Amino acid sequence: MLEVKGNVAVVTGGASGIGRALAKRWVAEGGKVVIGDFNDSVFPEIEQELGADNVVCVKVNVTQEADTEKLAKTAVEKFGKINLVAPCAGIIADGMCVSPTRDGGVRKMSLDQWNRVIGINLTGVFLTVRDCMEQMILTKSKGAVITISSTGSLGTAGQINYSSTKAAMSVFPKVLTAEMMRRGLGAQIRINAVAPGYTATAMTAGMNQEALAAIEATIPIGRMNQAEEIVSMMFELYRNEAVAGETFFVHGGLRLGSKG
Repeated sequence: MLEVKGNVAVVTGGASGIGRALAKRWVAEGGKVVIGDFNDSVFPEIEQELGADNVVCVKVNVTQEADTEKLAKTAVEKFGKINLVAPCAGIIADGMCVSPTRDGGVRKMSLDQWNRVIGINLTGVFLTVRDCMEQMILTKSKGAVITISSTGSLGTAGQINYSSTKAAMSVFPKVLTAEMMRRGLGAQIRINAVAPGYTATAMTAGMNQEALAAIEATIPIGRMNQAEEIVSMMFELYRNEAVAGETFFVHGGLRLGSKG
């Protein structure tokens, strides 16, 4: 079993939501964390909360490889290694791919709406994982990569952009685990994904609350996940060295509209 104490996590999207909850628990268990986020206005608050000796915050645009390279190298320069990579940065920009309008026309999802989500949720994860794994190999760091999928990976109407990225996150562990095995690194760097259902974060708080209440009514446990419950699964995926190449759903029994 891998230890957290004395080890180093790199977390993108760490200024809020699941990423921040992960960073908080990682430090509470004796680890060091490097947070990458575009929202640098909350960095002083995070540093005060977690302790300046335990955290480094880096302003990052995850779609820019110069930024993700800097993030990975900063972790090594500051703490000497990387043991957990958690690319939690993500956005939604919901809309139907095509939708008839009342005047007889058709409304389409814009290319920008597609590209913004693909850029952050897919390209941004690729760059973060690629550059952090490079440093893990160079420093001979042992640890895990945990991507963030979603129940949306199974297909959600109005989220063809988001669902596509989350389906990709489900296949990352299988591809990267095979690649690590071929290079004799399978025991050093394990890759898994956690796939949350609806989780109480700033992102869901910004959704239509009437629609959200209707969704909650379909969840067997009767509520959304808490970020800490997702983090709990991520810690198990990090610690348990027998777990590799898989995606684990944490959704309270949600089956995308199925009532069982």
